[in-house]
Amino acid sequence: MVKNNIGREFFMKRLFCLTILIVVVALLFAGCSAEYPNFGDKNDGLFLPSTILGESGYQHDEVVENNFISTSENAESYFSLDRNTASYSLMRRQINAGSKVSEGAVRVEEYVNYFNYNYARPTEEALALGGSLFDCPWNSAHKLLTIGVAAEEVSFAEPKQNNIVFLIDTSGSMYGSDRLGLIQQSFTMLLDYLGDNDVVSIVTYAGDSRVALEGALGSQKTLIANVLQDLQPQGSTNGSGGIQKAYETAQKYFVNGGNNRILLATDGDFNVGVTSKNQLEALVNSQANNGIFLSVLGVGMMNTNDSTLSILSKNGQYAYLDSVAEARKVLVEELGGTFNTVAKDAKIGVTFNSDVVENYRLIGYENKMITEDEFNDVNKNAGEIGSGHTVTAVYELQLKQNAQGNIATAEVRFKTTGETEENKSIAKTYTTADYTASPNEDSVFIGCVVEYGLLLRNSAFKNDATFGAVIARLESLSSVSGENADQFRNEFLQIVKKAKTMYEK
Repeated sequence: MVKNNIGREFFMKRLFCLTILIVVVALLFAGCSAEYPNFGDKNDGLFLPSTILGESGYQHDEVVENNFISTSENAESYFSLDRNTASYSLMRRQINAGSKVSEGAVRVEEYVNYFNYNYARPTEEALALGGSLFDCPWNSAHKLLTIGVAAEEVSFAEPKQNNIVFLIDTSGSMYGSDRLGLIQQSFTMLLDYLGDNDVVSIVTYAGDSRVALEGALGSQKTLIANVLQDLQPQGSTNGSGGIQKAYETAQKYFVNGGNNRILLATDGDFNVGVTSKNQLEALVNSQANNGIFLSVLGVGMMNTNDSTLSILSKNGQYAYLDSVAEARKVLVEELGGTFNTVAKDAKIGVTFNSDVVENYRLIGYENKMITEDEFNDVNKNAGEIGSGHTVTAVYELQLKQNAQGNIATAEVRFKTTGETEENKSIAKTYTTADYTASPNEDSVFIGCVVEYGLLLRNSAFKNDATFGAVIARLESLSSVSGENADQFRNEFLQIVKKAKTMYEK
């Protein structure tokens, strides 16, 4: 009996110890995953598993689409102009991973503005206005009016010194080759295109913020690359502290008449320090007025905070990097536009002729609407347009039967950049004579992109829109499927085909 009791007691002790060991190991793994989450195979790192993406794991502001407005009630429309493209590449990542896109996350104007269009370039001012009028593909009773803004092209190779601060999120949430690894690769790739006299600094933030490299010259590429590659993710996310330190560093090396810019790379997950969006936006606005601009590069998924990054980039640029190819597009192929701002505080006012237009609806720009007073306020912060960039707005119109004449007048107001700042304005009037039954390739392509966006967000205004109709029109365009097709337009066709199989199951 004694021997049996001893054996039972020994067994119970071993069972208790084993249980404790299992609990400890589980807690350790939980702690590690909280700080260093496993976002898939570190070797491919560009796309997350579809099961994770399907949970719509990034934070975003809900987009409530614009309604039709009667010109008899309000004939004027005002909004801020910029060329943010993040919503498009976020969508691309999800569709390629087999996940549907959250309807409220679709920002149609960012889909349209992801692509460049052959608008006439300005000859006198920094910006020029163009556009077209043609039949609405998804509603035969309506017309589409596109308003195209083209910026002058300033060569990045021109002797204009650059003062650049890489502001890099190195918190634990940035672990993975699709996050910090992708940023390290992207910024290292950019170094080859910097001039020897450019100034480069690196500021990082996690639980606190620090200056990892200060005032290095563009000729010191090996030094800069080594500092970038040595960065490691750990800790919480004091994003506001990092932003403040980056601005202090940019101010220290400020170049009069040069390009002074911060490149913020993050998943946007701010959880320590001042996280008020209003305070962060106010800081960015004040620094833009001082000549220091901010470009936001979002990465990752799951805890990616698209909402915060959109706020930070209201007066700058916001791109989402889902691959090295996208990094090359933003940081190399569109280098001039990313670094050289030619128009800041850009905003547009469109006044419709109520004798010709019955109703109008601005497609997209829901989060960028401003009032007439803000449009007239020269001190109102608004959007930023870079060298060589094109920005497009699309209105869906119901014209009055047999009406002829002026449709609308668009006016763009902006400020020039450089040592002297001037308030500028350009305007263009669109008439029924601008209508064409055979729109050019750019117009047809824009119509396809908009229709696709309406389908993804299951828009109340999609009418006869279908994925099949979008695919058919895209395949008819030489810029999409021709021998010399644009790679990004052709990629869009493939994305629409994948979306069709997912949404029409």
